[in-house]
Amino acid sequence: MSQSEPAISFRYLVHDVDLAVDFYKLLGCEVRMHPGPGFAQLAFAGIAINLNAVGGDGGASQQVAGDTPVPGGWNRIQLRVDDLDARLAMLADVGVEPVDGVVEGRGGRQSLVRDPSRNLVELFQPHRT
Repeated sequence: MSQSEPAISFRYLVHDVDLAVDFYKLLGCEVRMHPGPGFAQLAFAGIAINLNAVGGDGGASQQVAGDTPVPGGWNRIQLRVDDLDARLAMLADVGVEPVDGVVEGRGGRQSLVRDPSRNLVELFQPHRT
């Protein structure tokens, strides 16, 4: 593995890669590569987020044990933010609303939003110590 390749990555299946890229850029992700309509790789704090189109040519959306992977579900990535309220306000300006408000926990505050393919993304603001 080269030094420029992230050691950790996540994969989300999406209905529209271009729409998903625009969404994740709002969350502070940078585009590492976007070679065509079926795939893009984004970066956030040294971690790669791979976006694959449903039914694309690659192996990500191929059947496994008789099941076809689909977007959505409860698995999610967590992106740390400095100001959760400001990030949620910016998302609200473009029509993205939290799934169920803001949750206060021991470690900080969090809110779930959905990307354009309904994959969950947890925005997390740690408590300041």
